[in-house]
Formats: sequence, C-alpha cells, structure tokens
Amino acid sequence: MSENLNVLLSTQYIIEQALTKLGYSQAMVESLKEPMRVLTVRIPIRMDDDTVKVFTGYRAQHNDAVGPTKGGVRFHPDVNEDEVKALSIWMSLKCGIVDLPYGGGKGGVICDPRQMSFRELERLSRGYVRAISQLVGPAKDIPAPDVMTNSQIMAWMMDEYSRIREFDSPGFITGKPLVLGGSHGRETATAKGVTIMIDQALKKRGIPLKDARVVIQGFGNAGSYLAKFMHEAGARVVGISDVYGGLYSPEGLDIEYLLDRRDSFGTVTKLFKNTLTNKELLEQECDILVPAAIENQITEENAARIKASIVVEAANGPTTLEATRILTERGVLLVPDVLASAGGVVVSYFEWVQNNQGYYWTEEEVHSRLQEMLEKGFENVYNMHMTRNVDMRLAAYMVGVRKMAEAARFRGWV
Repeated sequence: MSENLNVLLSTQYIIEQALTKLGYSQAMVESLKEPMRVLTVRIPIRMDDDTVKVFTGYRAQHNDAVGPTKGGVRFHPDVNEDEVKALSIWMSLKCGIVDLPYGGGKGGVICDPRQMSFRELERLSRGYVRAISQLVGPAKDIPAPDVMTNSQIMAWMMDEYSRIREFDSPGFITGKPLVLGGSHGRETATAKGVTIMIDQALKKRGIPLKDARVVIQGFGNAGSYLAKFMHEAGARVVGISDVYGGLYSPEGLDIEYLLDRRDSFGTVTKLFKNTLTNKELLEQECDILVPAAIENQITEENAARIKASIVVEAANGPTTLEATRILTERGVLLVPDVLASAGGVVVSYFEWVQNNQGYYWTEEEVHSRLQEMLEKGFENVYNMHMTRNVDMRLAAYMVGVRKMAEAARFRGWV
C-alpha cells in the first residue's frame, strides 16, 4: 500500500470514528468519507524547445453542503489522485474547525516546477485553469497556493479565469499579490497560525513562552517564518532542519543568520559540517516539537523516543495514527495538523471576503481577526478532547466534521 493511500485510508478511518462518536448514521459516513467530485484533466503545453508535453492534473471537491469548496493547488512530481482526495477532506475539516462558510477542495498537477522555465510554468498555470474552469469560481470552488505554487502562479490563474469569464474575478482565487487584490498577512498566515497554537498549548501546560525550547523540522515557508516568530517572541529555537539534514544546539541557534543564508528552496544545512539526520532531530530534547516538513515523520518506531511535551503539526499528516496513540498515552499534548495549520485558509477566507466587498483591511486587522478565530478553534477542540475523553486528533475531526454533517442533514442529502 502506498503512503499516499495510507493517508487517504487513515483520514477515512478517523472521519468514520468522529461521525460515529457524534451519533451520525453510516449513510453520513459513506457520504463524507470520499469527495463528492473529482476531476482528472490532461493539459497539453508547448514547451520552450517547441515540443508538446501533456501534463495530468486533478481537482477534488470534498463537500459543498456548507458553501463553496476551498483549497490549494500544488505543482509536484508526486501528486496523485488519492493524495488530492485526502487533502480535500482535510480542508473541509480545517474549515469546520475555524467555522468558515466553506467545504474543502484541493488540486494538483504532476510536474516538477524546478525543471521548468518561467514561461512554461505560466502556460501550465493557464492551461490548468482552462481545464477546470467549468467547476471553479468565487461561489463554486476557490483555489489557493500550495506546495511549489506561489502568488505569481495565482496571478496567472486569476488572469486566465478573468479572460474566460470576460470580467475581472479577483475572488476566484486567493494567495494573489497585494496589487491584484491579495490580503495582508497571507504569506505568513500558516506560520502565524502555528505560533498562536503553540501559545495556546503552552498555556494549557503552564509553560512560559520565554526560553521555551523549540525544534522545527522543515525550513520552508512555514518553518522559516515560524522560527523567526518564535525567536522574536523570546523562545529558544534549539533545532531546525531542511531536506539535507538538521542543526541542534541546546543554547539556541542563531536564527537571524540561518534565515539570511537559506536559499529559495529553504535549504541552509549544507553550509554546516556536523549535521543530524531529520529522524535524529525529532528525538532531541525540547519543550515543543514542530514537524513542518512532510508526511509520516513520527511513527510507531520513534514515537516513544520523542522528548517534547507538546507536538504541534505544521505539516500535513506528519504523525501516523499509531504514533498519535503512543504520544497521547505518554501525556504529550498533540495539536493536530487540521487545527495547527488552519491559519492559511483563515487568511484566504479574509482575502475572499475583501475581494467580494471591494474593501481591504490593514495587516493589524488581519492578525487580530486571525488570532480570535484560531484561539476559538483551539478552545473548541481542546474542550471536545477533555469532555469526550478522546485524543486531540479525533477531537479536531469531531469538531471539524460536525458543521458539514449538520448542513448535509438540513439540506436533506442524508
């Protein structure tokens, strides 16, 4: 069984558990454990050498009972249908946890942007929008940036959609440049959200943020901004890693130096001799461990050796179900991905609202509203965890799936 299939199956397993605990029927489970719509598209693109290459892309819309679907588009060689399906379900859960009027969506194209020119990327971005244009729109399904896509790619996609529809549609997509209707705070939203989650978790554990020891696995967009925010807040970032290895120092790392030296793909450890492996970094002494890289990093093999008292998942699916059980039994407070990384979709929602109103907020307004929504989401999940005596991941799924199930019930779908 592939890892990505594992991700889909484990997601479906927890969805079933959550709905059963909440007292919903098996019909509701069947209706919500798969996306209601998945589109596979083929996109022929003329490359710079004048050959034509055909790319495969996907768009999954999990459930639109609450409102339009919302979710990122990733450009990556490992994109596949099961991964896109699982990610669309997670987006639904994130939207439910922070009470947004959305269901979850997700898209992806199988390609390697690192091997493509700027012009080829533009043609692919526009080609993808042409292929999915029937299914998306400001009131249907709203894409956003994800792995290896950025505000420039969103700008091309918005322009192509506006050409097809023959009117300007900034609300069709979020994560755009500010000059095209983007929102303040969008680029740092995920890291800002994780910072708020760490703060809430520390309060529950009675640990002061000042001098709290933090290890961050992954130094891309979320990981590097998180290191910066933690450092500025007075915490001690004792470990970081990228794809090539990890750095650890009990006294704390020189975060400003590392941020200054990282390249555009978030790598910095190649500049150092005595590096740890990513696996070794996870097992170092710290108060807070933040997996901010890729899936399946904390497993039943290493969960018993994790020394942190709080684990906050900034990445998608970094902890397996068995590892979640081991950590919970050991008394580790786990803040699951669907809660911890919800900052991005919250600020995407703010961008969509601003586009629809034609009225734009200051960065301070964005941050204070983000803080309010995420603190409320954390409190709801933590209360569910305490009152129903379930682990934090199941509690997050129960909070996240309830709104969607209720909306489907009221509409008479199930």
